[in-house]
Amino acid sequence: MRVLVDTSVWSLVLRSKQNHALSHYLSELIEEGRVEMIGPIRQEILSGIRSEKQFDKLKSVLDAFPDIPLTTDDYILAAHCFNQCRKNGIQGSHIDFLICSVAQNHKLSIYTTDKDFLSYATVLPILLYKNGIP
Repeated sequence: MRVLVDTSVWSLVLRSKQNHALSHYLSELIEEGRVEMIGPIRQEILSGIRSEKQFDKLKSVLDAFPDIPLTTDDYILAAHCFNQCRKNGIQGSHIDFLICSVAQNHKLSIYTTDKDFLSYATVLPILLYKNGIP
């Protein structure tokens, strides 16, 4: 199964000097050609980089992962996800619900360290990638 890698994973892996499980699993996904990207995640990853040199280097690394084109259906489903979660007392960001929507529409699992997705998964039909398991 292909995997939409959330900003939280990219940030920890790219900024950490430690070789931890997140790095291992992300490396495996990259080697297997299973990593997917969307523009809003790319934007979050690149935002806040102070050095132009670091920005350009990171942008080059991310260029290996083309964006899934987002459609009107993705945005409509994201709004529906927001409404379903809100109805169940679960709050979240618009980007998080767009991630959930794209994952549903493209049959992707989501690789994240953001605990909010555990709450979303109680209401939405999303699959979370955990410890090498889609």
